[in-house]
Amino acid sequence: MNAPQKPRVRFAPSPTGYLHVGGARTALFNWLFARHQGGTLVLRIEDTDVERNRPELVDGILAGLKWLGIEWDEGPVFQSQRIALYRAAAERLLAGGAAFSCYCKPAAYAGADAASEQEGEGDDEGSKSAKGVACPCRHLSDSERAAKESGGVPRAIRFRVPREGATQFEDAVFGPREIQNAEIEDFVLLRSNGLPTYQLSVVVDDMDMRITHIIRGADHLSNTPKQALLYRALGAAPPIFAHVPLILGPDRTRLSKRHGATSVGSYADEGFLPEAFRNFLALLGWSPGTDEEYLRTPELIERFALAGVSRTNAVFDRAKLEWFNTQYLQKPPVEEVLPFVEAELKRAGLWNGSQAAAGPAWFARAVDLIRPRTRLLTDFSSWARGFFAEDFDYDREARQKFWKDERLAGMLEKLAASLAALPEWNHDACDAALRSLAAAEGVKAGLLINATRVAIVGRAVAPPLFETMVVLGKERVTERLRRALPAVGASRAAAPSA
Repeated sequence: MNAPQKPRVRFAPSPTGYLHVGGARTALFNWLFARHQGGTLVLRIEDTDVERNRPELVDGILAGLKWLGIEWDEGPVFQSQRIALYRAAAERLLAGGAAFSCYCKPAAYAGADAASEQEGEGDDEGSKSAKGVACPCRHLSDSERAAKESGGVPRAIRFRVPREGATQFEDAVFGPREIQNAEIEDFVLLRSNGLPTYQLSVVVDDMDMRITHIIRGADHLSNTPKQALLYRALGAAPPIFAHVPLILGPDRTRLSKRHGATSVGSYADEGFLPEAFRNFLALLGWSPGTDEEYLRTPELIERFALAGVSRTNAVFDRAKLEWFNTQYLQKPPVEEVLPFVEAELKRAGLWNGSQAAAGPAWFARAVDLIRPRTRLLTDFSSWARGFFAEDFDYDREARQKFWKDERLAGMLEKLAASLAALPEWNHDACDAALRSLAAAEGVKAGLLINATRVAIVGRAVAPPLFETMVVLGKERVTERLRRALPAVGASRAAAPSA
């Protein structure tokens, strides 16, 4: 007895735009399914739309997939290099009577030109022909066709949709589906310029690549009856279809640029971690069967099944995505986060070698101290800049609030001297030195704590002061206290009088 075939799935983007959230979720579902089943993921670039394609976007799509951690097993395969395969299939259907030559002029057939129709092209386009219209060219006699050919009339090839009966297919998410054939138009297979339509190329490729499961957006449900007809006309059983719910914006309309970034690359630039983005995307339209949300990638692979895919459209919640990112910044071992922080510091021009020179232990300790207060990777190069660079600014509101006491400049100078004299540099020693000075000056310790924090990292909201001082080290702390003295005096001079 033959062993059951391992699943073969594909992700097939068109280079007409960047890798967007919906496409990334489709790629992720295919990847999770393939990895869970021990199957194969094929990457196919559907680049036959010569008018809309932008070849330079292929690199962006590949980069987006790599950032997400989605690894394909075969490909990328480019449809533009397989045109002969599609033409041969169209001619075979024509010879067998399942297709016919169409000589319609522009707008003569249901408002679409047989030579340029882009029916079903891409994720967002539906049929451009009137629903269920039978092309008059299907009834041409041999002599009428011969006259068209001899007259040089451009010829497209259309599929001869049966006018009776119904087409059925099984969907792993939406269940059994049926559509009356009378509702399906005679759709174009090959345009008069020799280029295939989406319907033809996708079926020919899926047959040739032995695709067993087609996991794609629910907006393709309307394409599936046509493709099921094509499979059968070409002598193949349709694969298993699984149409996943659409992703909507908070206003319950289809996710678009008006809702914010839709390109995966934009989220990478904003400082999101790829695993956080994967976790968030996986739960847009799929459930593990429990209320669990924080699922590391191995858990997603282990638990992913098409039975968990919802029929209900998912809502993209930016706040929820940021919550996931905080989880992945704070929960994993700090060693997993360090490469991403290093990359962010390099991107911001803050990785000058001093971090590495201080040793991996110092860098890990600094990141571990900061990350409980982070939301995005960019936090490490923005409000936490003072941990990794000397050229940081003092927050204006913090200066006005915590540097207004006229005695502070003198007290911070004394604190710098006291800290510099410490024989040991640790949390308790720094704490004792500051509180001893506060007692001697007759002020609350909080006054010095807040003023010192602003002086050494530029902000009032930061990790606990004494842990921060230990991480920065004695030399940097004392130098920064002394460097801040002119600014502390200036803040007092500029403070509004009571």
